Amino acid sequence: GTNWITELYDRNNYIIRRSTNLSYASHILAANVDMAALIVTINHPKTSTTFIDRFLSTCEAYRVPVTIVIGKADMLTGEYEAEAEEFEAIYGDAGYDIIRLSSTTGEGVEEIRALLRDKKTLVAGNSGVGKSTLVQAVEPGLDIRTGEISQSHNKGKHTTTFSTMYPLSEGGFIIDTPGIKGFGLIDIEEAELAHYFPEMMRFLPECRFYNCSHT
Repeated sequence: GTNWITELYDRNNYIIRRSTNLSYASHILAANVDMAALIVTINHPKTSTTFIDRFLSTCEAYRVPVTIVIGKADMLTGEYEAEAEEFEAIYGDAGYDIIRLSSTTGEGVEEIRALLRDKKTLVAGNSGVGKSTLVQAVEPGLDIRTGEISQSHNKGKHTTTFSTMYPLSEGGFIIDTPGIKGFGLIDIEEAELAHYFPEMMRFLPECRFYNCSHT
C-alpha cells in the first residue's frame, strides 16, 4: 500500500513565478508542458496587460508556446467589443494565436478542444476569468467547482486551491491551476528581457545597440 519515487526525470521546461510565500524564492506552476493557455477577460474582471506580458515573457524564456484565450466572449458588447478587437490586434500582431471562448454560447469550445488534443496543457489566469469553466467545457464529465465574481471588487474568488492535472478523453492532459493575482518574474535579467517579446525580436537585429532593451 506504499508508493515510492524510484526515478527523477529532468525537466524539459517549466513555468515559474516569484513566490508570494516569503519562505520560498519561486513557485513552479507546472513542468514538462507542451503548451499553455492563458485565459484573459476584457471585463468582469479585467485582466491587466502587465500580468499578461509577464506571463507571456516567462513562457518565452522557458520555451512554452502560448495561446491566449479571451474568456466570457458572450459579454463582449459595445465598448468591450472595441477593447477586445484592440487587444486582438496588439497581441495578434506580436505573434500570438487568440481564441474567443464562451461556455454560455459554445463559441470557441471545439477549436480549443482540437488545440488541446494529445498535448499536456497548462491553463492559467487570474481568479474569476473562467479557467475551471474552460476545463469543464472541453471535458464536460469533470466535476470541478467554479465560483462567482465578487460584485464589490469585480474580481474572482479562489475556487481552485492547487494545480490538478486531468486526462482528456480525446487524448492529452489539461492542468487546472489556482487563480494567480500577481505574476512576478524570476531568473530573468534586465538585459535579456527584450528577447522574450516576439515583436521586439523582429527589430533587434537591425538595432545599432547590441544590448538594446528598448528603454
